Amino acid sequence: MSPPCHTSALLLVFVALAVAGAEQSEERSCDVVGDESSESQMERALLKKLEPLSHMRFNVTVEKGKTENYIYHFRVCREVNSTSHDFGGLVQTDRQTGKTTVIGRINETQVFNGSDWIMLIYKGGDSYGRHCSGEKRRAVIMISCKRGVTASSFSIISEEREKEQECFYLFEMDSSVACPAENSHLSVGSILLITFVSLIAVYIIGGFLYQRLVVGAKGMEQIPHFAFWQDLGNLVADGCDFVCRSKPRNAPAAYRGVGDDQLGEESEERDDHLLPM
Repeated sequence: MSPPCHTSALLLVFVALAVAGAEQSEERSCDVVGDESSESQMERALLKKLEPLSHMRFNVTVEKGKTENYIYHFRVCREVNSTSHDFGGLVQTDRQTGKTTVIGRINETQVFNGSDWIMLIYKGGDSYGRHCSGEKRRAVIMISCKRGVTASSFSIISEEREKEQECFYLFEMDSSVACPAENSHLSVGSILLITFVSLIAVYIIGGFLYQRLVVGAKGMEQIPHFAFWQDLGNLVADGCDFVCRSKPRNAPAAYRGVGDDQLGEESEERDDHLLPM
């Protein structure tokens, strides 16, 4: 083989290996039960909302006497063991024998929510033996709202396997991804007040800079529209006088108070009879 052909063959091998490695490194994600076209916008939005948890792993140990000693491994919309290619999103491991059992698979996912919780269901797990008529296992994970916490308190609540059908494993955990969006606490009045104060600040600062830098004003003259604000008190007083008065300004007052001049005149008249004749 000539050198150019040998180089081309090596390049093709490297490209094939790179593509294969990329396909293996890309982890599978949740696939909602049913055709892809039947997935609702709500289900897609919830799966996207759960994405921050997809890179985390959760484990819980359950020990019941000497017969049951298990570890449950859980991942959100990812395989617990990507090398096994079994789609296992929640897997049970027997600590005594090392046997693993898939409780639920991510390729058979259901998801729905309420005001402050998200319910994630993995179906299509390994079949029961003597319980539940041999149906396939199912994992139900209740994710409750807890603000400020990415994920915590993963635990198993119960295993319902004494029924003939619809058996399930119930788990719970806390996460902020299940919380509703926080609404703004500002009322319309607060927003208007903030806007008004901001406009006043812009008016004062902008006017001050204009008067100082452009007009060249000094002292109190730097205040924008200083003459108007200086006369504002008089204008308000005139307006109040105009609105509140019920008689013309030149009309005499209805009540005349007793002044010092009147008291003085009366005292002089009272003392006239005391003068010598």
